[in-house]
Amino acid sequence: MSPPVRIIVVGAGCRGNVYSRYAIVHPDRVQVVGVADPNKFARTKFQQLYKIADENLCEDWRTLVQKDKCADAVLICTPDHLHKEPAVAFAKKGYHLLLEKPMATKVEDCLEIVKVCSQNGVMVCVGHVLRYHPPFRKIKELLDDGVVGDVIHIQHLEQIGFYHFAHSYVRGNWRNEAESCFSLLAKSCHDIDLIHHWAGARKCLKVTSFGSVSHFSREHKPTGAADRCLDCSVEDTCPYSASKIYLDRVKQGHTGWPVSVTCPNSLPDIETVTEALKTGLYGRCVYECDNDVCSNQVVNMEFAGGLTAAFSMIAFTEELCLRKTTIYGSMGELSFSDNEIRVFDFLTQKNTKYVAKVDAPEGFGLAGHGEADYHLMDSFISAVTNNDPSLIISGAEESLRSHLLVFEAERSRREGRVIDIDYSG
Repeated sequence: MSPPVRIIVVGAGCRGNVYSRYAIVHPDRVQVVGVADPNKFARTKFQQLYKIADENLCEDWRTLVQKDKCADAVLICTPDHLHKEPAVAFAKKGYHLLLEKPMATKVEDCLEIVKVCSQNGVMVCVGHVLRYHPPFRKIKELLDDGVVGDVIHIQHLEQIGFYHFAHSYVRGNWRNEAESCFSLLAKSCHDIDLIHHWAGARKCLKVTSFGSVSHFSREHKPTGAADRCLDCSVEDTCPYSASKIYLDRVKQGHTGWPVSVTCPNSLPDIETVTEALKTGLYGRCVYECDNDVCSNQVVNMEFAGGLTAAFSMIAFTEELCLRKTTIYGSMGELSFSDNEIRVFDFLTQKNTKYVAKVDAPEGFGLAGHGEADYHLMDSFISAVTNNDPSLIISGAEESLRSHLLVFEAERSRREGRVIDIDYSG
């Protein structure tokens, strides 16, 4: 058997924890040997869980990159706007990279990452986890097998979830573009990437987009509402109340996401969460935040050969991060919802249902992307173990092309015009 792949984790937050969990399930395949994070509580938790040596426990990733090479691969799970620098530095040292999406928040930074990784011969797996989700992989397989004939139109919807959007994009880390990036890149580059993936060899030629910040602004603040939910006399009438989203969950015994995010320096309980809501970001009224990213956006695309696609992202939904897709072809129609794929054949006029095999270990379904996180890590570790980049289906060059499409869609929204796609960056 091959020795375990040794990995360093840069960023011990939510995504770093999710991906590293693979080492708990498969200790024979992966060993976490280092972690870098400015948060002492997060670092210490990682060290205790993975038995990391003191010398590889760092506040700043630069300390690790300056050492002699001590691992095979690095997971880059820092905040979005901090991806480029560690990705480039570790690639230059010869580390293979699992790079959380988005690759970077600027086109030029994405291009530099791809260039440096190519020059240094390192493999890159971009965290487009939905490509690895069994139902979406099955859709790609069915399309490639021609079950709907020539693909004519793709219609895809992402339902973010009303409290998820309030948590992450109104109060939280992705609320303000200057501090993170625009919401289409932060939240929905997954979805644009899926459409790009399903389109196959056909390049996107033109894109248009429309969107705005809806509802979460001062003019929609209810009469009598306070600036903080715990001080608010009308809190019980507000679905976005921090008390409902966080405290009610703690009382029910739920201390995972999103509750855990409110207390980055301690384990969440009634006392610590209450204090966080009194003083921190997550206790603010959603109508008094510094949010400026779109809560709803549509993207229309034209691909070579006449294929068109329409994507919608919407905050105000009951379902949380669930996708709905319909793909219209010359010989049939494919629809996807609630993890079920249905194909209607025009010739036979019969429906066929397909169920993708779910075989991720217990626990990965709680990570936010179902089994996809597990399968992404499994592919990446297999690629490193076998030195075989073909096992990665979200490589640097492929992901760069879908990232460029996202950047151009946002440019269309801002400039109010159709954008012709230039894949040269």
